[in-house]
Amino acid sequence: MNPNNNSRKMFLEIVKQLRQLIHDENIPVGGKLPSERELAERLQVGRSTVREALRSLELLGIIETRRGEGTFLSDFRKHQLVELLSTFILQDARSKKDVHTTMHALEKEAVRTICVTEQFQKQSIWDAFLDKLQEEMLREDIIREIIIISNNRLALKIWFLLKQFAGEPYRSLMNVKEKEVWKLLLKNLKVGNEQQAISYYNEWKLLMNRGEIK
Repeated sequence: MNPNNNSRKMFLEIVKQLRQLIHDENIPVGGKLPSERELAERLQVGRSTVREALRSLELLGIIETRRGEGTFLSDFRKHQLVELLSTFILQDARSKKDVHTTMHALEKEAVRTICVTEQFQKQSIWDAFLDKLQEEMLREDIIREIIIISNNRLALKIWFLLKQFAGEPYRSLMNVKEKEVWKLLLKNLKVGNEQQAISYYNEWKLLMNRGEIK
């Protein structure tokens, strides 16, 4: 049997157990992980094995080690893995288009979900957004909130990761034309008018596809 395969399986098993430990103990972003020695005892493996797994996770940005303080869970949205994928995989136009297509699918489904779920329609944040549209507002703020309120945590995590590949559009301020579209979208979303809300979302998408939102 190839010894490299054994090492790889051991590493993956340790990472899996670490993930389960973080979940079971509900360690939040920024929360402190048990010490290297404690992890070795709890996972019943050598400290060198734990050290190697932690070093790999730190290189990916999943955890961070602070000298004299310990090891802490990082924000998954800041993983360096995202940058690596962008550098080596998402370079061709088709891949970049697929990112935007997937994001739009997640966003549209969130709009649809809110329109067909009365408790989501009645969130007070919609009026707050209508007021905020009178001022400067980042595009990603309103889309992010829609996905959060649609209550699909997996969709939110995927959207956060994809947004880092999507480029500048989501990190920029809305222009006047966008704001008018979003005012109509939000008003229809509040009353559960799915067809009209999706129609206005598609109108905003067309603005992006035409390059009118940059």
